[in-house]
Amino acid sequence: MEKILMSGDEAIARGAWEAGVCVASAYPGTPSTEILENMAQYKDDLYCSWSNNEKTATEIAFGASLGGVRAMVSMKHVGMNVAADPIFTAAYTGVNGGLVIVSADDPGCYSSQNEQDNRLYALHARLGMLEPSDSQECLEYTKAAFELSEKFDLPMMIRVTTRVCHSKSVVQTGQRNEIKPLPYVSNPEKYAMLPANARVRHVQVEKNLEALKDYAETCALNKTIYNEGDIGIICSGICYMHAREAFGDSASYLKLAVTHPLPDKLIKAFCSKVKTVYIIEEGEPYLENAIKALGIECSGKNRLGPQGELDAQRIRAAFGLGEPPEIYLQPAQAPARPPVLCAGCPHRGFYFAMQKHKDSIVAIGDIGCYSLGVSAPFFGFEACICMGSGFSIPIGLSIALKRQGDKRKVIGILGDSTFYHSGFNSLVDAVHQMADVCLVILDNSITAMTGHQVNSGVERDLMGREVPVIPLEGMVMSAGLDKDRVRIVDPIDQQAMNAAIEAAVSTQGTFVIISRRPCALLKEEIRLRAGRHCEIDRELCRGCKACTKTACPSLAFEGKKAYIADAANCTGCGLCLQMCRFGAIKTVGG
Repeated sequence: MEKILMSGDEAIARGAWEAGVCVASAYPGTPSTEILENMAQYKDDLYCSWSNNEKTATEIAFGASLGGVRAMVSMKHVGMNVAADPIFTAAYTGVNGGLVIVSADDPGCYSSQNEQDNRLYALHARLGMLEPSDSQECLEYTKAAFELSEKFDLPMMIRVTTRVCHSKSVVQTGQRNEIKPLPYVSNPEKYAMLPANARVRHVQVEKNLEALKDYAETCALNKTIYNEGDIGIICSGICYMHAREAFGDSASYLKLAVTHPLPDKLIKAFCSKVKTVYIIEEGEPYLENAIKALGIECSGKNRLGPQGELDAQRIRAAFGLGEPPEIYLQPAQAPARPPVLCAGCPHRGFYFAMQKHKDSIVAIGDIGCYSLGVSAPFFGFEACICMGSGFSIPIGLSIALKRQGDKRKVIGILGDSTFYHSGFNSLVDAVHQMADVCLVILDNSITAMTGHQVNSGVERDLMGREVPVIPLEGMVMSAGLDKDRVRIVDPIDQQAMNAAIEAAVSTQGTFVIISRRPCALLKEEIRLRAGRHCEIDRELCRGCKACTKTACPSLAFEGKKAYIADAANCTGCGLCLQMCRFGAIKTVGG
């Protein structure tokens, strides 16, 4: 046993390992990505893998649980929407080996397209739920979750938020507990959810929840702290830390670890000992509504609102606690750094080529690094809602535009990982429905946005094993497209990329472009281009600024002359070179 500084994600991984987990599965997504990445260090004791989407990852974990071993699946909050189908039914079936589902929510939308509060999933899917507030609790609650899952025959959900996932604190670690696998016993009445069985299992899951509720009334995980004063605060997760910092010892606290099902008797007992009850929570009024339903007068959401991440300063302001300590009043000194496509990013070449066809296309985007193409100077697409929709939305949009006499070609854009995640199904729909769309797969050979996780197009998996590569072009052709409707193009080659887009626009029906060039930040790519960069002959430069239209962060202007501001950052991709009509740019080194 030793003390280690850990993030919440690292502590969850460690807790799962200590709990004897045998299978861990996930799809990457901030703020949950590092959970599975850290499971890989324990690969001698367990199996861990990136799946192509959250639904598949959940079903893999369920299968392992069915087989009698402890299993965990982790995902960011929007990933739970994808996994909802198996999750709702898994609550009915219950478990064999312990099954833990980690949902990493993102109040404040730091890296997400919404602020959904997944505590509501636990309520509606009938899951048990624990909410840790720091890294130590992440480890402890993860271990507890497996025990509770097996004891009450329920999948257990651990709900964390960005602040818990990424903040670091000291954690007391332990040793791995090797759990003997439970035997697999054929039991279709429990696990095969046909209607007749499901009706019976629904009755059972409600009984299981009641038993967990009784446990929550007296369990040591929930904590009550009484101080002087009339104020009582009920909270969970990171909000407990913020509330303690804001109110200090002027209030009493009920810190809930088990937040579904809620311990009604414990809540009533706490509220009976204070005069004023405040609920401090991010997102939806989940706790507040439940506590009001018990007949207890309380408030909080009316002051805090449903948007954004909480902190001590915001809580102090909302509850009139006076001026915050001076430390909070210091303005942020860091300059604004809006995210941009990296130097050498292959997506830049595609978006630049699209500029020449603006009048003849309408573009739809998706979730990935390439989402940055929506901003200046490219303004590369006009809508984006969720993974895989970049290929689905164009089908409907194309139909709608044609009814209005709009002859522009609709282009759908997504990445290789997103194609494996859910894009293929949309491609099949497009081909089958004879949709008049161009579908573009931006293949940079990795799941880049979340930190270079492997996907089905990479020859090694998370555990370092050599695995078969599933070729994108093979999948595309299998959907029924002829070869003349599929183009594989290096996006830096502007002539080829423009030709591909022109062919797509002029061709009736479904057309696919695979824009293929590895991410510039891949280690293999960095080694290949070592020492290579672009140089600008300032004597030949005319100051036309055509090169700057690529929006490469390595380029800058001094007076009326361009120069390479950061040669170490420049990859020498040569996109800017193609823009220069005066031969002022050349590639050197490498």
